[in-house]
Amino acid sequence: MALGGNPIFNGKNFRGATQAPPVPQAPYGQAQYGQQPYGQQSYGRAPGQVMDGQSGWAQQQNMTDEQLRQMYNQPAAGPADTGRMTYDDVIVKTAACLGVLLAGAAVTMFVSMGLASLLMIVGALGGFVLALVNTFKKQPSPALILAYAGLEGLFLGGLTRVLDTMYPGVGLQAVIGTLSVFTVTLLLFKSGKVRASPKAMKFFMIALVGYALFSVVNLVMMVTGLTSEPFGLRSGIIGVVIGILAIGLAAFSLVMDFTSIEAGVQAGAPQRFSWTAAFGLTVTLVWLYVEIIRVLAILRGED
Repeated sequence: MALGGNPIFNGKNFRGATQAPPVPQAPYGQAQYGQQPYGQQSYGRAPGQVMDGQSGWAQQQNMTDEQLRQMYNQPAAGPADTGRMTYDDVIVKTAACLGVLLAGAAVTMFVSMGLASLLMIVGALGGFVLALVNTFKKQPSPALILAYAGLEGLFLGGLTRVLDTMYPGVGLQAVIGTLSVFTVTLLLFKSGKVRASPKAMKFFMIALVGYALFSVVNLVMMVTGLTSEPFGLRSGIIGVVIGILAIGLAAFSLVMDFTSIEAGVQAGAPQRFSWTAAFGLTVTLVWLYVEIIRVLAILRGED
């Protein structure tokens, strides 16, 4: 994955993981176990099966012309056949994560408001813990990644229900806004107009650390009662400006996700790392949705 990209992908050196161990070489002209001379494999046998050149040639001679044509016309093995990550893998696993997330969100829609608020807190805390666990795991765990998606679904569902009760329609607007930002970012990335350059990534990390510190201070002030505003320091025009900046950071995080996925596919990363890519995209989409719905709620509160 791209060095210095999304923190989700840090520490996962896909290039080293994709290099197959070297094939032992026999002296020139001698066959090894499971190999024909010069390292070639015989047709018509399984890997590792001992077979001399005469028997392999005999099997090939006994094949019909149609069988030979089918054998030679078979397409070369693609990335999926060799156990490497593909874009289709990433799409399918991301869809699975989002499906579990939506299922978790649906739960909060069919319970009482009090229980929905409780599930929102449980989802926020549990999702934060699993986000850290999945981020620092060297090997992806599909079960933990899907569990993270489910907990985030409880959090987003509860948050949406609370805010949508206060400001009707804000949830649907946030969904549309999230999908719009994702689509525009993907199209800009595919066109080559937006790229995660090293300079841009350094700026992103500095801005992200500053935003994280501000969010922690704001949360402490809200919990301790130092501010009575619903969104703490993020109220009024200041809250809108900070929210727009946060949406920009989340959108650039999507660019880094796309860059990391592209690098992993091109490097032939193992197929299991498509779960890591799906996790990174899910984390960014959750962040983007939260920022959008918060800005919308602030704007509606100022009406």
